[in-house]
Amino acid sequence: PVIYLVTPTYRRPEQIPDLTRLAQTLLNVPAVHWIVVEDSSTLSPAIASLLKRYGIPHTHLKAQMPEKYKKSKLKPRGVANRNAALDWVRSNCKSGVVYFADDDNTYDIRLFEEMRFTKKVSMWPVGLVTKVGLSSPVVNDKGLVVDFFDGWMANRKFPVDMAGFAVSVQLVLEKSDVYMPYVPGHEEDGFLKKLDITPADIEPKADRCTQIFVWHTQTKSNSPANRTTAAGKRYKGTNIDILQEWVV
Repeated sequence: PVIYLVTPTYRRPEQIPDLTRLAQTLLNVPAVHWIVVEDSSTLSPAIASLLKRYGIPHTHLKAQMPEKYKKSKLKPRGVANRNAALDWVRSNCKSGVVYFADDDNTYDIRLFEEMRFTKKVSMWPVGLVTKVGLSSPVVNDKGLVVDFFDGWMANRKFPVDMAGFAVSVQLVLEKSDVYMPYVPGHEEDGFLKKLDITPADIEPKADRCTQIFVWHTQTKSNSPANRTTAAGKRYKGTNIDILQEWVV
């Protein structure tokens, strides 16, 4: 089965490095289709070039956050992007698996084979999440999910990280009106609840959730580059001019 890997992304200094790292991970994964969705009104030529260069089967989309959420203190970042990808999947796919893979995580390639044969919903641990350092389903000795462990439970039915679950394309098609809600911190829970799944439906992966194959690493944020020095006469007409195209 094909894994449809959904990556929301937005313009920032770390964007191209993060996407480069993820692309080089995906080069080692067979049968994957990468859906990269920019939070932008236009598609970035730099990202289009990156996608072409690595040759991974892909779809390049754009979807902006609705204006009414842009002034919120807590922004539902990536929701419009993921929902646009769900629309694309529903229009173009009949089988496979959907996984929401943010561009600033670190992925062990074993994770993708774990999720590939998801029947409904599969889940696994995610490292470096909240102060407890971990988010995971709690699995009993019979291999069943009986609870959840997370540093921010917040009365969520499914207190999981975005990187900690995958859903089958078939389920996405069956629940054709289900999208991710614009509720910061509750996107995963809202989405999974709308799919009408129960703990009995969850397929625990990663050796009954005893191993970590994905980490919420989060690349260090950098301030926008100061272009004053590069704009000086000293560097005019040199390679530094060209390199400015890469600087955000």
